[in-house]
Amino acid sequence: MSALLGPAEIRGLAERLGLRPTKKLGQNFVLDPNTVRRIVAAAGLRDDDRVIEVGPGLGSLTLALLPHCASLVAVELDPVLAEALPGTVSERAPVLATRLSVLAGDAMKVTRAELGDPTALVANLPYNVAVPVVIHLLAEVPTLRTGLVMVQAEVADRMAAAPGNKVYGVPSVKVAWHAEARRVATIGRNVFWPAPGVDSALVLLTRREPPQGVDRAAVFALVDAAFAQRRKTLRAALAGWAGSADRAEQVLRAAGIDPSTRGEQLSVRDFARIAQHAR
Repeated sequence: MSALLGPAEIRGLAERLGLRPTKKLGQNFVLDPNTVRRIVAAAGLRDDDRVIEVGPGLGSLTLALLPHCASLVAVELDPVLAEALPGTVSERAPVLATRLSVLAGDAMKVTRAELGDPTALVANLPYNVAVPVVIHLLAEVPTLRTGLVMVQAEVADRMAAAPGNKVYGVPSVKVAWHAEARRVATIGRNVFWPAPGVDSALVLLTRREPPQGVDRAAVFALVDAAFAQRRKTLRAALAGWAGSADRAEQVLRAAGIDPSTRGEQLSVRDFARIAQHAR
């Protein structure tokens, strides 16, 4: 097992590294060992899982994950934290240290070749990049079968929203291309240092087959256009995308979609069908 980090250990590590959490990097470190245990339990890892963790920070979640997986790749943008993490793990969980590898870099640019073939994503994601990171990793790493991410509560609602929900939008559709998303828990702000101004939530991701016979980039461009003016009907909202409102209506009717419908009423498979008929 590993010795988890509490508030005193977190602050002591930060002081030793001369680190002050920055808003720019979205650094909010989890102080509470019970919270990281809760995250690991919700992730439902298997002993043979190869985990990718984005933004490990000082190692709170890393130490809790290592006993429950075969290996863990931690992707850390802050070079000071990336360099310090192996030492923290070696000190607090020496028998598990060989399971950890650290990749210093931007999770938005990391490639499958660098990551190997991870099977699970578990991460406390910086609020400002949560959705793009999730979509990038799901697209880049087809071996990912599951994910559990902690994000801003409002973002969690958007990621997990179904068609017709008032917060359903671009993040909902793009995540749904790759996975089923379900909000599974709320995390209060008092377990972080520094405490953010909002609550967080856990979103469970389960990989599923994307729509077939259509290019993902083409569907995502369509989704962006449909929600750019979400109050407009699809006939009007897609006029620029299709070349004209009349052409948009023609494509929509061919796909079996009422042109007076709005984007928030369509599923990812509806958008895929429209893109197929636009070719």
